[in-house]
Amino acid sequence: MEGIAWVSHKYVMHGFLWKWHEDHHKPGKSFFEKNDRFYLIFAVPSFVALLYGCVYANPVWISVGVGASLYGMAYFFVHDVFIHQRFGWFKNSDNVYLKGIRRAHKIHHKHLYKEDGECFGMLLVPFKYFSEARKQPKGSPVK
Repeated sequence: MEGIAWVSHKYVMHGFLWKWHEDHHKPGKSFFEKNDRFYLIFAVPSFVALLYGCVYANPVWISVGVGASLYGMAYFFVHDVFIHQRFGWFKNSDNVYLKGIRRAHKIHHKHLYKEDGECFGMLLVPFKYFSEARKQPKGSPVK
């Protein structure tokens, strides 16, 4: 799923559907964003795969639906809750992995336009961000 998410983020969200994703990169955004429409875009195929798999007792489609659903849950908790603090939970962490993905996402968001983006993944990011996180003192905020 991370590969599908990376391709979708780079070529769909930063491509022909940038108008939906653009407000996610702008400061001063509201709680709900046009970008939240992507939840539906990704939830519908997941639901359809699960439904098809259950109706026709097809374990492959059930696995596809479960995998996509689990990735969606991870996206919510990692991206919206941990990285963007939409709910104010899990504000601090000294975990190198969590600091690394938060740092990579901050680098992604320093670009306010669809061009020149970097770090399109969420759970798998370049190792350099983990190295940077390892060098930070304990308890320091992600820079």
